[in-house]
Amino acid sequence: MDKYGLIGNVSEKVNKAYEYAKDVYNSYGVNTDEILEKMKSIRISLHCWQGDDVAGFEKLSEGVSGGGIMATGNYPGRARNGDELRQDIEKAMELIPGKHKINLHAMYAETGNTYVERDKLEVSHFSKWVDWAKSKGIGIDFNPTFFAHKMADSGFTLSNKDKAIREFWIEHGKRCRKIAAEIGKELGIPCVNNVWIPDGSKDFTVSRLEHRLILKDALDEVFSEKYDRNYLLDAVESKLFGIGSETYVVGSHEFYMSYALTRDVMICLDAGHFHPTESIADKISSILSFNKSLLLHVSRGVRWDSDHVVVLNDETLAIAQEIKRSNAFDKVYIALDFFDASINRITAWVVGTRAALKSILISLLEPTELLLKEELAGNLGNRLALMEELKTLPFGAVWDKFCLDNNVPVGAAWLNDIKEYEEKVLSKR
Repeated sequence: MDKYGLIGNVSEKVNKAYEYAKDVYNSYGVNTDEILEKMKSIRISLHCWQGDDVAGFEKLSEGVSGGGIMATGNYPGRARNGDELRQDIEKAMELIPGKHKINLHAMYAETGNTYVERDKLEVSHFSKWVDWAKSKGIGIDFNPTFFAHKMADSGFTLSNKDKAIREFWIEHGKRCRKIAAEIGKELGIPCVNNVWIPDGSKDFTVSRLEHRLILKDALDEVFSEKYDRNYLLDAVESKLFGIGSETYVVGSHEFYMSYALTRDVMICLDAGHFHPTESIADKISSILSFNKSLLLHVSRGVRWDSDHVVVLNDETLAIAQEIKRSNAFDKVYIALDFFDASINRITAWVVGTRAALKSILISLLEPTELLLKEELAGNLGNRLALMEELKTLPFGAVWDKFCLDNNVPVGAAWLNDIKEYEEKVLSKR
């Protein structure tokens, strides 16, 4: 047994444990082989900004400004350029089962020694990312970057009363949609382009309606050109409050819900953008009752508008269960959104993604039809009892089999890979 509690002959023991788990789940009418096959089609979008603390590659960037976002900590080994960031993402993906996507912000454009303003960005500035993704057989999602810029220092971008500032950001939004559409077409995988803006203010705001009417018109301009949905999927993301916008956020949940439903775009629900005691799980079926698709940012809010590393907790599991019970894995796009600079950044990616995948696997292993049968028959005691019994079924054995079949480390063995990578790569930066 090694220091992480792993036993020799891993493959043999995993397969033996899986055969037992397979029989247990079969007694509830669940075919684990089919579930493992289904897991192959699940794509999670890994956010690039976890790897460099949301710094980006703009040559003239002065760091995060404009409010609404901040990474804390100074763990050694932050990626400083595209090559290092892609290298780190590759290492993370080696330790995560399945085939997934990468989520890019516009501030990760690679423009050589020339500074390219955000309203002048083109798809060529992301060619290295596209070529890399193509070589890995993965997709790319995209985000315009409305923060960390002098034009965001007032706290207002698309909802700014200053026409010149507003038009700058409108053009940026338009160009990002065009870039995302071309990326989706090039890779043959739809690119989700998500609009989040930090607009709001720290204290009381009198002209709330005015800013929201301005934002509505500005978004209409951004979304004015139509693209093939096989290449581009648009989304808008709400927030309850943020850093520098504690009292007023222009793009509230109610605003974007209304906008999404009247403009045929997706709404993005970020688990860290609501009150810490408010779950987004119940919102999923509500939105899917009216909108055909939905974007989720799986995160972990802790007390004050934070984006902590995702773990397998009640909230993460509830999100996955609601997607499964709504039969909506083909309608819901799942991305991660957290940034922790206080721990090894690759460890954060791996922990968060594996936790999200575990929650999805548990949800798929649920004998939902059995629960529905009891519910429809009015046997609510049986329904509750079954839900409790399901919690102790040997899901871990199925997870280990999923990792083994995908040639990634089983259990905590991946920590050895991180340690070696930190010694050989990260410590040299």
